[in-house]
Amino acid sequence: MQSSIDFIPQAYPKTLEKGSFTASAPSNIALVKYWGKKENQIPANPSLSFTLKNCKTITKLDFSKIQPNEGFSFDLLFEGAPKPAFRPKIQQFFERIAIYLPFLKTYHFVIDTQNTFPHSSGIASSASGMAALAFTLMGIEKALNPSMTEDYFFQKASFLARLGSGSACRSLKGEVVIWGNHAETPSSSNLFGVAYESVHPYFHRYQDTILLVDKGEKQVSSTVGHDLMNDHPYAEKRFEQAHHNLTKLKEILTNGELTEFIQLVESEALTLHAMMMTSRPYFILMKPNTLEIIHKIWKFRELTTIPVCFTLDAGANVHVLYPANFQEKVLQFIKNELVVYCQNGQYICDEIGDGALFLN
Repeated sequence: MQSSIDFIPQAYPKTLEKGSFTASAPSNIALVKYWGKKENQIPANPSLSFTLKNCKTITKLDFSKIQPNEGFSFDLLFEGAPKPAFRPKIQQFFERIAIYLPFLKTYHFVIDTQNTFPHSSGIASSASGMAALAFTLMGIEKALNPSMTEDYFFQKASFLARLGSGSACRSLKGEVVIWGNHAETPSSSNLFGVAYESVHPYFHRYQDTILLVDKGEKQVSSTVGHDLMNDHPYAEKRFEQAHHNLTKLKEILTNGELTEFIQLVESEALTLHAMMMTSRPYFILMKPNTLEIIHKIWKFRELTTIPVCFTLDAGANVHVLYPANFQEKVLQFIKNELVVYCQNGQYICDEIGDGALFLN
């Protein structure tokens, strides 16, 4: 079993004065939810997610050599403009990963990042953002150590991303990723995400249409929500359930059992929000329109037998999941009956993707 010590590098064989890397990393949508974490971004339970394709962060990282100092030197741009509100999170991220990337204090960085979807609205923007930044930083380390293997590169990128945002470790690979120690997944780890390969053809190009019920920032952050699981009266049972559901979902994804997929995925989504509603203090991230959409999906599925279902992240938006061969009918249903519940009628068409990649 790997340890975090494995990601502390020896002396680099190469030097680099300056350079630039641009990468994109997608968001992901958990099907078995992770809610609750321990010290150092270790999950309280394992999770499994679909990696998305279109909802992504694109980050350009310019770097130039400076005299080493005690702090970190960086400028941060979000969608082309300075974003002071993001600086503390990047500062904290650098502090957490400095031992694993000793070159951090020897460069000045210009981080220029943008999203293809609304920030802080429950579409895991921190996941894609931290994954993209970790990926570009690993571009530097790969240049300093060209003999690095691809497996090590992706494991460490996922490991670093996790230290910025837990679910970010699931955004480096596609199509399906497991994060967290799981007894029946020998390759699983609390330290990084691992791809699950045994996926039935039904789930290739699986569609995720994200209905933007509320594009504003959540009134309770995911960090606060995770912390509330520490003294939650139902926490231990929930963690046991997640282990059981992950085992079951692996079988479903391998066998292509869409009815069981629907039941498990919707149950997981509602359980996540049940944990929020039964914590102390309690809170509700769903909106009235979230519930209207859920009921419409249930009715549509009953009338048409089309295997469409929903999942929710830590927010009000609804992810509508369905096989690609039903895309035309489901999108027509969304336009006819669900758009009215979306903020400004907006939604995003997405599907399973392949993970992070360099753009230069």
